[in-house]
Amino acid sequence: MPDTLTLPSRPFAADSPLAHLLDMAQAFGAPTADEEREDAVTAAAHYVYTAYPATLGAVLEALDWHGYPALRADGAGSYEPSAVAWLDGGLWLHHTLRLSERDGATDILTLVAPCTCGRGYTDIVLDGEEMLLEILSELRSTHGRSVHDEVSGDCRSVRAPASLGGWR
Repeated sequence: MPDTLTLPSRPFAADSPLAHLLDMAQAFGAPTADEEREDAVTAAAHYVYTAYPATLGAVLEALDWHGYPALRADGAGSYEPSAVAWLDGGLWLHHTLRLSERDGATDILTLVAPCTCGRGYTDIVLDGEEMLLEILSELRSTHGRSVHDEVSGDCRSVRAPASLGGWR
């Protein structure tokens, strides 16, 4: 009679369906950084083309997006893969898919604009073309700069990066 307190080294048969499924899962593995970048660019371009067809979808192409892989920090949380598009004049778009068990995947598109103080940036989460056009109307008078508000600390006191030798 087998000892019930001793667990077998492999609690399933080597040729069982479970064994085959576990082998498939091991072969599948996690996506590579390049795959995450490519998926982030595809998701950003698709979202802009479908949710902002008359504005961003008309001026941005898939090649305008640059993808970034997920950032996974030990104990400090993680960030999903994302993509950014340079709009010129210091303005950027940042897109990511926020994943949750309850809501699934939600597209988050953020406009990142430099502050008039010259020391930081303001990020504005966009909620459709109408909101984008309202924000752009406000930014037009300052040539694409968000108005600095000393009280609320809009620009989060982010320091401007050092010159990158011609890189943006």
